[in-house]
Amino acid sequence: MTKIKGIRKRWMTNSLGVVLFVILLAVTALSVAMGSYYYATMSNALQAKAEYAVEFFSDYRTKSEYYQHVLTYVNNEFEGKDQLEMQFLDANGSIRFSTFGLAAFTSPGTPDIAGALNPDEPKTTPWTGDDPSTGERIMAVSSPLTVDGKPVAAIRYVTSLKLVDRQIVIIVAIALAVGLAILSLVYFSNLYFVRSIVEPVAQITEITKRIAAGSYGIQIEKQNDDEIGDLTDAINDMSARINESEKAKSEFISSISHELRTPLTAINGWAETIMNGEVRNAADVKKGMGIIVSEARRLTNMVEELLEFSRIEDGRFTLSIEPVDLKAEFEDAVYTYREFFRKSGIELTYEDTGEEFPTVDADPERLRQVFCNILDNAAKHGGSGGRIDAAIHREDHWAVITIRDYGPGIPEDELPHVKSKFYKGSSKARGSGIGLAVCDEIVTRHEGELLIGNAEGGGCIVTIRLPIGTETTIGT
Repeated sequence: MTKIKGIRKRWMTNSLGVVLFVILLAVTALSVAMGSYYYATMSNALQAKAEYAVEFFSDYRTKSEYYQHVLTYVNNEFEGKDQLEMQFLDANGSIRFSTFGLAAFTSPGTPDIAGALNPDEPKTTPWTGDDPSTGERIMAVSSPLTVDGKPVAAIRYVTSLKLVDRQIVIIVAIALAVGLAILSLVYFSNLYFVRSIVEPVAQITEITKRIAAGSYGIQIEKQNDDEIGDLTDAINDMSARINESEKAKSEFISSISHELRTPLTAINGWAETIMNGEVRNAADVKKGMGIIVSEARRLTNMVEELLEFSRIEDGRFTLSIEPVDLKAEFEDAVYTYREFFRKSGIELTYEDTGEEFPTVDADPERLRQVFCNILDNAAKHGGSGGRIDAAIHREDHWAVITIRDYGPGIPEDELPHVKSKFYKGSSKARGSGIGLAVCDEIVTRHEGELLIGNAEGGGCIVTIRLPIGTETTIGT
């Protein structure tokens, strides 16, 4: 379960880390935007008030007139004293009058005053910072009063930023709360989502461990029709196939043991009988020796078949390529088996179309092995029909070889598996169950096809298609 926990941890860390970063970025951007908005709005309002006040006093052209009327305005006509302080400063930047009265005859020395009383270019100047006398955060705007273009005094509006900063903090706090709510929602939704993935994966992990330990065929319950469901189906299919393969292997071992024991028993029995002198009739001795030779040949063929299969499984299976007369090789196999089949009561017919076939690059020994194995299977499984038909003809750039028997055929549900290794199906005929697998490998290495099906009218038909007339690269 350590790896599963690691997946959960990585998933949650990565997803929540991204969401947290986005939330912090959004809250920071909101804080900056709200601060800029509020400060800009207040600054514009104060500048408007200051410029309006300067415009109001623009009819006065001497310092004495400014002083007289500003004092009257500050004491009697100024509104909003509870929220805003209006100051009148002299040319030296000292406060002469204030609506609060407490700051009179002090010199704040802030940049807004310096900008308004700049002798070269007096102008309305805003400033935000800490009040030099109280340390409180304030916003101030100073606007010059001029005589002949020279600053002789200044009107200054000052307001505290305490309420504005508090409002910004409240907005940021609300944004953080919303962000935390979103983060919590993402956390719990991710937790549910990850659990819906991790738990099935953990279950699949446990089942695969059991399969690896030998519990072949065990199935996982499919919970959802998604990627996890597809993985479940794949593992279930793998488990079923491994189970079938193990059963086939067990059956193969049992079958091959029996197949080996039968000829060995016959060989040992006849050899001991002849050696002990129990058979004195020359005909019986000849018969016994014939059985020994026949069973020894069958053992040899079985061992060769097993060795071929072992080479295929280990990747040591190779072809010895040379120019081959395909039609001649097939006819040799047919003529070899014709007399043998006749003794068993089976008629082997061969249809010669008279077509000419060019030589092909192939392994003659391997192809002969395929032809003989297919003919032998036809007699073994379909010999009850008493007849086997063999033919070869051309189809474009293909040589097509067909071998048909007239036996009971192959059950439809077994057809897809007949070329699988160790598979014998419902057939009671003797054999290892790997002959067709070896034949299919040989034909495939020659870039051909081995097709097995039931023929119309009964019986089984095997079709071998091999390329001719074109340059091909044969697998080695």
